[in-house]
Amino acid sequence: MSGKNISLKQLRYYAVSARYNSLRQAARELRISQPSLSAQLSALENNLGVELFERNRSGIYLTPIGRELLKETHTAIEAVNVIAESANFASKGPTGTFRLGVTPSIGPYSLPWILPTIHKQYKNMKLFVREEVYTDLAQGLINGNYDLILTTLPLDAPSITVMPLLREPIYLVTSNTHRFAKKKSVKAIELEGEEILTIEEHHQFYKQVEDLCSKFHAKLLRDYEGTSLDAIRQMVYMEMGIAFMPALYLRSEIKPRDNLHILTLEDESIFRIHALAWRNTSPLRNFYRELGASFQQLIKEHFKKDVTLL
Repeated sequence: MSGKNISLKQLRYYAVSARYNSLRQAARELRISQPSLSAQLSALENNLGVELFERNRSGIYLTPIGRELLKETHTAIEAVNVIAESANFASKGPTGTFRLGVTPSIGPYSLPWILPTIHKQYKNMKLFVREEVYTDLAQGLINGNYDLILTTLPLDAPSITVMPLLREPIYLVTSNTHRFAKKKSVKAIELEGEEILTIEEHHQFYKQVEDLCSKFHAKLLRDYEGTSLDAIRQMVYMEMGIAFMPALYLRSEIKPRDNLHILTLEDESIFRIHALAWRNTSPLRNFYRELGASFQQLIKEHFKKDVTLL
């Protein structure tokens, strides 16, 4: 098993294919033809002298040795990426396209006021932004799909560095016909029995709302989950329930004509914390901290009292 003809491309193809039970799906992600992918995997197996995948009509499956070598493959790919990033940054500063993963409940309501200034500040750098649900962001960062992620805490992964950026308040939103509509604030005890709308459960915000409902003895409406914060807003307007909603969304999207009412809780401080995160092994970690500080300042300038910097 000399491995003398193993290429980085083959290792990447192997790592991506290992995530699927289908060569067709792996080839689609890699943007190559299925026969080309199959040929590259076969060449890698021939060079290694082992079979990495079991193939049958229903798909492909990692063999025991295929599972065993996967960790070392990810390590090798990451090492090459570190070398390339270090050399490029040393010679040119931040250049090229950086892949930023964001949660749907913060990205659209903060990045439009951040990215134009960031692009002016770092003229040779571009940020490619992709929305991803919370449950997939951290794994996407670990796997190398992202260089950075902007996400909600908690985020507990030993291989990831987390830089908390800001604390965002969460408010209560009702229709203008609700019994709370004439109040500026309510006490937590008044939420007992209230029907609370929320976003789909694969979002981190769902878990937070679920915990709040349990704490305040409110009723979480599981049969009316919204696909987005916009959908929740519409359901509140239609008097299907009330909702907890984050400040950045409210500041960005709620207008007086929406006929919605925003309240605070008198005896509870409700918030969520957002952070920028990157892999511990990244050679650009000092730059990412600098970038995080820029994110903080730009958000603060636009949203003023709506957030607290950390």
